[in-house]
Parts: sequence; C-alpha cells; structure tokens
Amino acid sequence: MKISFIRFDAPLKISLVTSDEDIILKPDEVLIESEYSVISAGTEIANLKGLPNTSGCFPFYPGYCGSGRILEIGSAVENLKPGDRVIINWAGHRSHVVKKAAAVTRIDNDSVDMLDAAFAHIASFSFLGVRKLQIEMGESAMIIGQGILGIFATQLARLSGAIPVIVTDFDVQRRELALRLGADYAFAPDEPNLADKIREITGGKGADAIVEVTGIAAALQQALEYIAWQGRISLLGCTRIPDVNIDFYRQVHKPGVTLVGAHTFTRPQFESRPGQWTEQDDYRTFLKFIAAGRMSVRPVISEIVSPVDAPAVYTKLAELKNPPLGIVFDWKC
Repeated sequence: MKISFIRFDAPLKISLVTSDEDIILKPDEVLIESEYSVISAGTEIANLKGLPNTSGCFPFYPGYCGSGRILEIGSAVENLKPGDRVIINWAGHRSHVVKKAAAVTRIDNDSVDMLDAAFAHIASFSFLGVRKLQIEMGESAMIIGQGILGIFATQLARLSGAIPVIVTDFDVQRRELALRLGADYAFAPDEPNLADKIREITGGKGADAIVEVTGIAAALQQALEYIAWQGRISLLGCTRIPDVNIDFYRQVHKPGVTLVGAHTFTRPQFESRPGQWTEQDDYRTFLKFIAAGRMSVRPVISEIVSPVDAPAVYTKLAELKNPPLGIVFDWKC
C-alpha cells in the first residue's frame, strides 16, 4: 500500500515522501490510518535545526501526536477491531502507522471529535508537568510560557484547584487566550517589577508552584525569582541550551526550592501513582475532560493544513520567534 510521511532530510530540509510498502502485521499489532497529526513546534523545529540536546541525526522523522482509525488487526488482537478510533503516539507524521495493540488507546466517547483527540498525547505532557507539582487546592500556580503545553498546563492548574493561576508570555494574543481559558493574571515576562507584582497577588509569598514550559534557561532563572519559599518548579520545557548562570545556593538550596524534571520519559510505564500517571491514563483523563467541556482544544488550533504543505509550514516555523500555537496536518486531504 502507499504510505506517506514527513521527513527532515538535513538541517532545514523537509520533504513529504510517498512509497509503496508491504505491511504484514505481527499477531499483536494493528494498522492505523491517520486522520490528524499535531506539530509540536518546539521539539520539531529544534530537531529540524539540529540544536544541542536533540537527536542530531538525519534523516529525522518528526511528529509524535495524532489520531486515527484502525484498518486491520493482528491475529492475536482481542481488545480492538477495525473501525475503532484511537490515539496515535510516537509514530511520526504518517498516513499509516503500525503499533502494538497493547500500546493503543481507544477513543470510547463518541462525543469527542477526532480533531480534539489528536492533541491527547501532547496534552499528556502538560498533565505530567502539573501532576508532578502535586498542587493542593488554594495554592498559587504560575505557568511560564503559553505555547500548546503552557495553555494546557494553565487549564490543568485551574482544574487542580490552584488560585490564583498566573501566566507569562511575550505574545499578547497568547496572554489573552490564557485569560479566557482559566488564568487569573497574565503578564509579559519583561513587565517592570514583575517579581514584586507576583508577590503582591500571592500575599507576599511568590508562586507556590511553577511550570516552566519555554525551555529557555533565562525563563528558569526568572522562575527562581518568582517562586515561594520551599516552592516547587517543574521543568516541562526542554532546556537544550544552558546559557545563563543560576545562583543555586541563593535561589535553590537556601530557600528550599524543589526543581522537578518533568520529561515524559520519567513516567511510570505500567501503573499510575500520585504525581505520576502513565501516558494511557492521562490520555483517558484528557478525553474525559474534553467530553465534559472542562478543557478546550479548538482555541489552541491556529491552522489545519495538508501534509503536502509540510515543507512550507516547517520553513515558516523555523523563521518565527513566536510560532503559531497548534498546527495540524489533515491526512484525509
């Protein structure tokens, strides 16, 4: 059958490849036809540019988040059937995907649209970043950066009982969106006397819990100025370039601040526990929140494009300082 996929051939070189492949499923595998896949701009552009702390290898196959329908199942698969709607993870931007059945999460609620469901995997990163802070009702929370992960983290901090929920982002439209989706306060990171303003709205303490989403070392440096005594900071963004100095004695050790690595590969693989849930359990929770109207995806979507447009889309993203929030490939085109 004909399979199409997006490939980074070299730094800043993108192609959409179509090839004929013979797919023979193992007994425990399923074949999925993609409907949508979501661009994770930060991670994918970092790999496209070959930045430090990325794979550094080409060709590179970007994409890890989408939704689709099962076309075929292996002889030993019992819990899935052709036609089932499912979450696609760790598969690249591809028209068709082969996965182990045990790693596939079905979309059981018919009220959840496939376009919304396509964001389940990337949203699960935000779940982890917020869960690791173990926010208690009434604590203040701050989300630094309002890209896709930050917007979801803002909604989840509110759902976790944080008050106030404070966000920062340089982009005014992102700040306005965050306020619509649950933030109580939104600031630009370069706003004068920002640390004083954060202490004022948190009763003089600073933020009890902070999710740092940008992956910019300077943002972590700022977070340490905003955090409360013995506060917690989860490092959700991938800080690939450590280009600032941090006074760990003054800013971390002495005030008892906890820095928590929140990379998705730190998750438990088989069984959820407090503060750390499996990917599949977070997918199911995300789908429940979407079905109940407690989380919103559509305001995050900037554009839905054909995979044919991938070279132009990635070239544009690589040039922008503040890329659009959610760009989705529609594989049905």
